[in-house]
Amino acid sequence: MSVRENIIEFNHRLKNCNCRLIAVSKTKPVDLILEAYEAGQLDFGENKVQELREKPDQLPQDIRWHMIGHLQTNKVKYIAPFIYLIHAVDSLKLLKEINKQALKNNRTINCLLQVHIAEEAHKFGFEENELYNLLNSNELKSMENIKIIGLMGMATYTNDRDQIRSEFQFLKKTFDSIKKKINLPNVAMNEISMGMSDDYPIALEEGSTMIRVGSKIFGPRIYRK
Repeated sequence: MSVRENIIEFNHRLKNCNCRLIAVSKTKPVDLILEAYEAGQLDFGENKVQELREKPDQLPQDIRWHMIGHLQTNKVKYIAPFIYLIHAVDSLKLLKEINKQALKNNRTINCLLQVHIAEEAHKFGFEENELYNLLNSNELKSMENIKIIGLMGMATYTNDRDQIRSEFQFLKKTFDSIKKKINLPNVAMNEISMGMSDDYPIALEEGSTMIRVGSKIFGPRIYRK
């Protein structure tokens, strides 16, 4: 199917779910993103700051850009003026920098805290105790230009569907716990970003409100030299 047909099909599947599709457009050319936009897609995810800096000026201004990859603190300034949501906030240091750059741009930036739920040690994210330490810290309370609106997690890359489900269940349980226990002006647990092209059906069953899908919309990844 074409990109347009894929977008229409995904929106049809999600119409009865409390879930938003983030079309992962990393490495994809502007013409394919525009085709998805013309089919009604407004949310696009990128994982490289360089691409994220280049694309907005070439595309409609009402697109909502999501930073879904690991973000270095020294690159926050490049996306702070326009970014809609940063999915993978994985340290207090990064959160401080986002708050700093948001203040410089006279705006509040929405963020998701990334939780480490996978077996792979190389994947980023807070451990459970680190997450609660952050949420109960005075430093977080003082950040007036960020809004933590939920959590994000990446499951283990495995064919074991039970393991993936268990990891998503852990993230949802953590999300629900924070929603009950934490009451701060800059924290509102509304979104849980989990599920990608290979495991999004499980994520939907376990309560995801955002799925990040690339290859099933745009086709295989295009690698840049």
